[in-house]
Amino acid sequence: MPAPRLSDRDPHVDADELIGALVPPPRFDDVRFATYVPNPDEPSQAAAVRECQAFAERVSGAGERGWLGSLFRKQAEPGKPGLYLDGGFGVGKTHLLASIWHAVPGPKAYGTFVELTSLVGALGFPETVRRLSGHRLLAIDEFELDDPGDTMLVTRLIKELTAAGVAIAATSNTLPDKLGEGRFAAADFLREIQSMAAKFTVVRVDGPDYRHRGLPDAPPPMSDEELVAKAESTPGATLDDFAELCARLARLHPSRYGRLVDGVTAVHLRGVTPAPDQAVALRLVALGDRLYDRDIPVAVSGEALSELFTPEMLNGGYRKKYLRAVSRLVALSR
Repeated sequence: MPAPRLSDRDPHVDADELIGALVPPPRFDDVRFATYVPNPDEPSQAAAVRECQAFAERVSGAGERGWLGSLFRKQAEPGKPGLYLDGGFGVGKTHLLASIWHAVPGPKAYGTFVELTSLVGALGFPETVRRLSGHRLLAIDEFELDDPGDTMLVTRLIKELTAAGVAIAATSNTLPDKLGEGRFAAADFLREIQSMAAKFTVVRVDGPDYRHRGLPDAPPPMSDEELVAKAESTPGATLDDFAELCARLARLHPSRYGRLVDGVTAVHLRGVTPAPDQAVALRLVALGDRLYDRDIPVAVSGEALSELFTPEMLNGGYRKKYLRAVSRLVALSR
């Protein structure tokens, strides 16, 4: 029997579901500070655990009047209402961010930068602020600085929410391939959110990408025949022609990509080619994030997943985003 196609799915998500879905990805359901294993060669990792634990304790103790009310009520209490984890790919920043979220009592929300911009696009800015302003914590994974419009949007959202007493914890990825280059990410972050930069503590997390420690490169693509056979023999798997799936993603709001792959056990893509343009590439990044969130394996024919983005794209303004996507998709393809 032919495997079903993602391209045939038409998921719908209402406003309450969008807010309710703002939780850590399933792969981080069980992570806690105690399960983070710092690299002994990277002392910043153990220090980051301590900083994050202290932040979570302060937010948890803020009480019903909110973090800012608690902070100003107890002038001697150290710390700031914002925490920013600065570091490269695969050093455990998301593990630490999810651990903060698990340690803080609700109401609370957790989402990637892209998910938040999609939420505002789906609900509108005033409604998003209204629904989140009663929360104790908003955790933002993968804060992105490559789109000025989106950065300003989320910066404004952070400003509105911190004014309402919501604590903010955020992460961002920096480039791993140049020794000093990543060090500018924290400065970039604080500059972009300059209206509230003084409210953020920056915590550095150094180290190599754990996803690639001692692991092989992306497996070679399958033949079309091998891919079809694998998809049809895997319960719950899907099989799509790459070009058709790209066309389907163009007609689907990114806030629905998670629902698109819910319940799927493995994704098979036939005839993969490099993304033809930036719009397609960015949709593939968003889809890749949702697959990674759910730990859904990916198998392909055609080009290898490491070739999904052209050299021009990898050298352009969205370089960090594409490198993160390659890192995650390659991990899913092993």
